[in-house]
Amino acid sequence: MAKKESLLRLHARLVARRDALRKALAGDMDAYREYAANVVGDSVDAAVDTANDEISSQIVEIESRELGQIEHALERIVEGVYGRCEYCGEKIAEARLNALPYTNTCIDCQRENERSGGRLARTVEDNRWAKIYDKPMADSDGDAHVKLSDFEMDLSETGR
Repeated sequence: MAKKESLLRLHARLVARRDALRKALAGDMDAYREYAANVVGDSVDAAVDTANDEISSQIVEIESRELGQIEHALERIVEGVYGRCEYCGEKIAEARLNALPYTNTCIDCQRENERSGGRLARTVEDNRWAKIYDKPMADSDGDAHVKLSDFEMDLSETGR
């Protein structure tokens, strides 16, 4: 029962943060539109405004990225795979989920991904496609019909 309560608490946190980010992003966009309509001032004001715009756009980018990660975590809850690393399939430590509820990687895979400059994410995706590319075609002609049932897919927890 503790696991279910913990999952419900994390779900509530994710939904609350998602709603707050959506509201903040909507407010940021409204404020920008309002500001853009009322631009008045000299070149110094314009320079300050440009710097402020740059900072604001970076904040919006960070918030948008976080919102996407939250949406992905909520999808993983629905799919029943939340709390499992997308790369190695192992459980993500509860302390990590409490600290960063929208994470999709265990700490070891995240460290390796940072060390390799993101190559781990690309390697996992490349390996999934390799299963399709390596499948020999039964017919030698190039017009053969492809059926998805011809491809073997590993959907077990270890295959993720």
